[in-house]
Amino acid sequence: MKPLLLLLIVFVLALLIMKVAAAAVDIAFAARIAMAAMLLFTALGHFLFTKGMSMMLPPGIPYRTAIIYLTGVFEITAALGLLVPAVRMPVGVALIVFFILLLPANIYAAALHLDYEKGTYTGKGLGYLWFRVPMQLLFIAWVYLSAVRF
Repeated sequence: MKPLLLLLIVFVLALLIMKVAAAAVDIAFAARIAMAAMLLFTALGHFLFTKGMSMMLPPGIPYRTAIIYLTGVFEITAALGLLVPAVRMPVGVALIVFFILLLPANIYAAALHLDYEKGTYTGKGLGYLWFRVPMQLLFIAWVYLSAVRF
């Protein structure tokens, strides 16, 4: 929920600032700024909640902690890449693939009732997926429409 709220708030703020400062509004650029802000926010979780996030991966996957750190670095890099016109499109494609690959980890975590912030199994459970899956699809569409298609 927090990433979605941040995405929407930054999007609206970027549009307002563009309107006031430049009188021209670039919706796709505002959307990329918002996605970049959201990615920086979610990347922070990879470093603050590493233990809980590594629990989102099945125990048979080696180097789970390293994967969490690497995906955090990827999110930071992608956030910056969305704002660089020369690499915006390939970064957008990579983000779409990344969001698709995250879905199984989110399903696994929900099935275990994982609360990644606490690193416990007292989370919301499978009901969380009714929100998470549509949100993941929104993120994919958001990146496609603001970074890949343009």
